[in-house]
Amino acid sequence: MLKINDVSKSFHQRGVVLKNLNLNVNEGDSVSISGPSGSGKTTLLNIIGLLDRPDSGEVLFKGTPVLNYNHKESAVYRNKNIGFVFQDHLLLPYLTIKENIILPLLASKVADAEYKKKVDESWTMMERTGITDLADKYPYQISGGEAQRVTLVRALVNKPSLLLADEPTGSLDRNNARNLGELLLQMNSDYGITLILATHSSELAEKMKTQLVLSEGKLISVK
Repeated sequence: MLKINDVSKSFHQRGVVLKNLNLNVNEGDSVSISGPSGSGKTTLLNIIGLLDRPDSGEVLFKGTPVLNYNHKESAVYRNKNIGFVFQDHLLLPYLTIKENIILPLLASKVADAEYKKKVDESWTMMERTGITDLADKYPYQISGGEAQRVTLVRALVNKPSLLLADEPTGSLDRNNARNLGELLLQMNSDYGITLILATHSSELAEKMKTQLVLSEGKLISVK
């Protein structure tokens, strides 16, 4: 599904972050990327999601090179193929939980019939993640663990084939972190969504099928 060839990235302040990095991810895989803060985990996920561009190298998604996409093509690529879960939930405070969840559907401009179908599916995912009772609440009225479950459902509402999770449990307590980790794996298994996550949590990383460490700009396999 995803192939990264010789990707390099540097920043003026930080110097070289990624150095001729290579990665192959098959459809349905679950992959963890660990490493210290500043090692480039977020940068790598942002490059995969076309939120950032490398200095050199190639990114292929389902065999198609994507780094040459323009702004509009990049937005379509993200909206159709990729879901994002960040450490901070980034829910819009003036929208209800249900409205936050269906927001990506409005951005994708789907037909009425498909919109209704995906709204119904989002409700099913809300039931599965235990957040239906939050539908009419606002972000300030729910807990951090609940907010991350909302973020996960929002990331999946367009049925992406690839889910990128950047420190998804970083702001949660141990119990909520464990619950969200199990939920991510459940979605990976039940929906066949490919999962790539960056994490400091060894407990979460060890649950992934493939475990990688980002060190000195390159990925090293530990499992």
